[in-house]
Amino acid sequence: MDRRLVLVRHGQSEGNLKNIFTGSRDLGLTEQGIAEAGSVAQRLQALDVRFDIAFTSRLRRAWQSCSIVLENMGQANVRQCRNAALNERDYGDLTGLNKDEARTRWGDDQVHLWRRSYDVSPPGGESLKDTSARVLPFFIQTILPAVMRGDRTLVVAHGNSLRSLVMVLDRLSPETVTSVEFATGDIHLYRLAADTTVAQRQVSLASGET
Repeated sequence: MDRRLVLVRHGQSEGNLKNIFTGSRDLGLTEQGIAEAGSVAQRLQALDVRFDIAFTSRLRRAWQSCSIVLENMGQANVRQCRNAALNERDYGDLTGLNKDEARTRWGDDQVHLWRRSYDVSPPGGESLKDTSARVLPFFIQTILPAVMRGDRTLVVAHGNSLRSLVMVLDRLSPETVTSVEFATGDIHLYRLAADTTVAQRQVSLASGET
């Protein structure tokens, strides 16, 4: 049985281009982001990957990327399930702020703590721990059962919701997962064993490295 799970970060969004804390703000892809989603499709085709089901967030940059990937792979008929559990981390009061402006306002150390700690949240927002608390139940109850019954599964989501999944799949500690980087257009491919552990893992970075 092919228990395949592919994780993809969306293409560059308007928020990425402006270097803002996008978080839960619903922005679309830039022209570069559309091209990055197309590149994801090409790289997956080169690996002879096909899908039976796809999961994505309710934020436009993710589901738009998901649709582009599947369409460019000739798999537009694959069912796409959008769920807010996969949405990006809510940055609270930081949402919409330019990251350099935030550093000027609160200081480099404080902004770094909000961005890269596991359990410290910005004012009015979520920590990575909070994000994981909504991502992981959806993974365990919905995504993982699909993979284990042999549905070749695509997940297109966001840096922090994907970190939450990688933490479980790769058995990373909270301290380690905060350093995991997911650039726009990066791909993590997994094959799971019958006991749900990872049997095979491969990474295809948007930068061209593997």
